Amino acid sequence: MFVTKKHLSRRTLLKGAGVALALPFLDAMVPAATVLGQTAAARKLRFGFFYLPHGAVMNIAGFPAGDQWTPEGSGANFRLKTITVPLDPYKKYVTSFGDIKNDAVPTSVPIPPLLALASAGFSRDIHATLPATWLSGTKLDFSVPKPAMSATVDQVIARRIGGNTPLPSLQVASEAPIGGPANIAPFLSLSFRDATTPLPMEHNPRNLFVRLFGDVEKKDSTNENASLLDLIKEQTRALQQDLGPADRAVLDEHLTAVRAAEQRLETSKQNAQSVERALGNSGLPPMPAGVLDDFDKQLDLLFDLIALAYRSDLTRVVTFMMVNERTNRTYNHIGVRESFHPLSHHANDPARLAQLVKIQTWHMERFAGFLGKLAAAQDGESTLLENSLFLYGSNLSNSDLHSSRPLPTLLVGGAGGKVAGGRHLALPQATPLSNLHLSVLGLAGIEQQTFGDSTGSIAL
Repeated sequence: MFVTKKHLSRRTLLKGAGVALALPFLDAMVPAATVLGQTAAARKLRFGFFYLPHGAVMNIAGFPAGDQWTPEGSGANFRLKTITVPLDPYKKYVTSFGDIKNDAVPTSVPIPPLLALASAGFSRDIHATLPATWLSGTKLDFSVPKPAMSATVDQVIARRIGGNTPLPSLQVASEAPIGGPANIAPFLSLSFRDATTPLPMEHNPRNLFVRLFGDVEKKDSTNENASLLDLIKEQTRALQQDLGPADRAVLDEHLTAVRAAEQRLETSKQNAQSVERALGNSGLPPMPAGVLDDFDKQLDLLFDLIALAYRSDLTRVVTFMMVNERTNRTYNHIGVRESFHPLSHHANDPARLAQLVKIQTWHMERFAGFLGKLAAAQDGESTLLENSLFLYGSNLSNSDLHSSRPLPTLLVGGAGGKVAGGRHLALPQATPLSNLHLSVLGLAGIEQQTFGDSTGSIAL
């Protein structure tokens, strides 16, 4: 470890022209002759909740290719399947669960909300309420004027640890929210602060960047192309002179990641301006600046910004909807031309199921790329991945039947050494997803007897 003349606070910011950049953990943040557990190097857990709609190809009768999600074997002797095999490099951090269910998933939406749902294009199905029940384990109560539920597990954690970071939590989505009636649309959010307060999910990378690092354009109106890093370059240079070689390398890597995110956002803005000029007075709305045309680049950029937020300790709780319920998005870039939601009603057609496997595997590859960045980022004496715990899954099983058992469910990360990953837990009977929520709360230092419809916790 390089011992400096003075030690840096973990909350050190590089500031300039009204913007600020939080730093990754550096050795210089550890005072000499101080017990590690009493310093900024003490483990600080990050939590994340990553949602993919429309279930997984895992329990489809008559599908020749078989279950493409559930690992073979149990315990430590398990083998990942097609959809989850992108996680193989991080298998030691993966815990898979068999026979998880969520009885809070409604089978339909009653009248009067049903009529409003139909006008919004949802018809009599459960997609309008699926996201909210994934992290709550609580059925929606339609007997009151405004359907009520409960706080979601991410927000329970944010209440406990969110005060330690500038942003208690982040809610992110990959695409604009789908509209809906006023008394139902809120339940398209994954996160609820309390029974009736959904939290909006940000899908525009530029807005997310501004929330994390400040609005460069507004803070420096004299320079249209102002970069956050340009505005703090003098402070950066001064800090680098006080750092040892290892810390300088960590800081350089962090600044490079911020610059790469800025460049992709700027390219998106220039593309948007070109589209606006080309459209002229055609009456079509301009493309929102900051949202990337290429969905693969959009998803990767959002994952990169989440990784930067964790690394800079701007937040320790993130919820990410990787694509919307009932989305009509196509995946032409991987050879899937039919949109995701219609394809999810596969009617046991092997060709359509194979296309679903492609989509679900592609999303897992994007998630695995994100894990790779965290595995490479030092966080004290560990890595960010070792000090994180992520729930990845869906609130449906067989999307064609709208079934909610067994749910595709993974925990990924070391949780600061508290979770023994690298195993598949073949549960003895159908187990509420809220049992896993309760276990995650315990790992966050929150001791509760129950959560949602839990019947106990799962030993991790």
